Amino acid sequence: MSDPRPPREPELLGPPAPEQVRDARVHGFLRWLRENRKADLATWDELRAWSVRSLEDFWESVREYFGIRFHTPAEEVLTTREMPGARWFPGATLNYAEHAFGRPEDAGTVAVVAHSQTREPLELTFAELAERVRRARAGLRRLGVGKGDRVAGYLPNVPETLVAYLATASLGAVWAGCAPEFGPRSVNDRFGQVRPKVLLAVAGYTYGDKEIDKRAEVAEIRAALPGLRHVVHVPYGRHGLDDAVPWDELLADTDESLAFEPVAFDHPLCVLFSSGTTGRPKAIVHGHGGLLLEHLKNHAFHWDLGPGDRLMWFSTTAWMMWNALVSALLVRSSIVMVDGDPLHPGLREQWRLAELTGATLMGASPGYLMACRKEGVRPAEEFDLSRLRQLGVAGSPFPPEGARWVARQFGGGVLLNVGSGGTDVCTGLVQASPLTPVYAGEMSGPSLAVDVKAFDQDGGTVVGELGELVITSPMPSMPVGLWGDADGSRLRDAYFSAYPGAFRFGDWCRFSEAGSCLITGRSDATLNRGGVRLGTGEFYRVLQDADEITDSVVVHLEDPAGGMGELILFVVPGPGTTVDDDLRRELALRIRSALSPRHVPDRVVAVPAVPYSRTGKKLEVPVKRILLGADPAAVASPGALVDPSALDAFAEYGRRRAEDAR
Repeated sequence: MSDPRPPREPELLGPPAPEQVRDARVHGFLRWLRENRKADLATWDELRAWSVRSLEDFWESVREYFGIRFHTPAEEVLTTREMPGARWFPGATLNYAEHAFGRPEDAGTVAVVAHSQTREPLELTFAELAERVRRARAGLRRLGVGKGDRVAGYLPNVPETLVAYLATASLGAVWAGCAPEFGPRSVNDRFGQVRPKVLLAVAGYTYGDKEIDKRAEVAEIRAALPGLRHVVHVPYGRHGLDDAVPWDELLADTDESLAFEPVAFDHPLCVLFSSGTTGRPKAIVHGHGGLLLEHLKNHAFHWDLGPGDRLMWFSTTAWMMWNALVSALLVRSSIVMVDGDPLHPGLREQWRLAELTGATLMGASPGYLMACRKEGVRPAEEFDLSRLRQLGVAGSPFPPEGARWVARQFGGGVLLNVGSGGTDVCTGLVQASPLTPVYAGEMSGPSLAVDVKAFDQDGGTVVGELGELVITSPMPSMPVGLWGDADGSRLRDAYFSAYPGAFRFGDWCRFSEAGSCLITGRSDATLNRGGVRLGTGEFYRVLQDADEITDSVVVHLEDPAGGMGELILFVVPGPGTTVDDDLRRELALRIRSALSPRHVPDRVVAVPAVPYSRTGKKLEVPVKRILLGADPAAVASPGALVDPSALDAFAEYGRRRAEDAR
């Protein structure tokens, strides 16, 4: 199935800035490879090709270069390249948490800078972080937590969450986290699968200028968790929790040393959950060694982080970016933990925090940057961002207009690193680096050691046309498994059933001849009109600058008889705007001109809001299912949505559509 438009060469936004190239931390790795592996690799392209071709040598080199501590040696690097079934470093034992506290010379260096709308800012040095983890580890042991037990956190992005996570990992126990803005049903859909022994929770928090009381939700969650033995109250806000272990008691003084339980390379470190917007969320298990190796590679070579750097990337604890944020500690960078409403008291707050904390890498969502562009924010002029070297962008497609705006604001001194990855591998699959060119509206290319391609329906590699994003060689951070999937059948069905031997990621993408990548949306939301597949992200990029609307979502309802079906564009009108025939014609003209006649919607319908998951995903698939008659509560857990009422208009439209069809 082909793309209706001819492929175009990606628009080069700019080559790497000379200072970015000169000072890139990956040069140290290239020198090490020449001296220790006799691998004479002079360019990024050569390094990337070698990392895929010599997969085992690359990952063993990463392990040695960063000094990863194996308590027992590995029998080999990789058992087989066949998937599923590939195992990394069998026989090796290690512990992720052992690598998160820097070196002795880092003891007095700030590791954590925390900003919150609930309490005053807080800083912790690496030594102070280690001391809190030591006490928390002993406290969890007193509560009966040991290797393989599960510890769950119903917690915001605050230092206590980090402390509990590292303490849990140090014991060889398994962490599962969920943000406190999630409702009880969504939480229990997640925690109920892993059956934690201990639950850590807050009784409330402040979001913007609104105080949120979560005591009733915590009571409902704990009542629904079989096997739960203890609840630990993390003090946050003015409320308390009844019948809970106080945080200070968990961190009581003790002579117990900070130790690290040696566990197998693939021993579960944490369970991350898919969005849960199309059914019960997948409980994706990630191992100690996989996340350790992958994040060392990603953070040092793509994000260019190391000692003296500071990572600020707004994330809730329910998103894989939280785990990625924490892993900046592995490369001896400090992290900025931000909790609350990221847009309070205004759009400029994230830039203010970047200035205040001296961020060297700031992460932002495409929606946030496009809103700043629309409002005329000039971050480089309005704020002192002189320490900023890289702007990370992830979460959804970033249109070319946004990339050009970033380039105008910052010039070549700040690398625009647009990436795409996800919870399934807890890292980026395609992104930039200080040594790669940057393209407007596209990712620079595949990440190191990620053998990623676009497949057509028959499993053939395609270039210059849309295809399924697949990974054709193993990655250390691929899921160890899905929790409770003893025979691996659910894992195989989720990732390997479409293309045997290849890991289907679920994104719809196009690779250019230059190697850059355009992500057009989730493949399960792909629009298929008369045999031609259309990515939803293409529509949103065209409509991003339409002043008459503030948001949109597009779905395609197939014709059972094999016809063109019905393409429906739902739009949220701007203030004072009416979605009338004139506006419909104007939007259709824009879409036709920018994309193709096949992209023109059959209907343009006004709705009050577009539904989003709490991780920022636009929910095309649940909307489609609702239009086809499904109960909204059955296709999207209300607690997993930013605004559950956003589905009401679609349910009403679907009801009217069904009545008209009778």
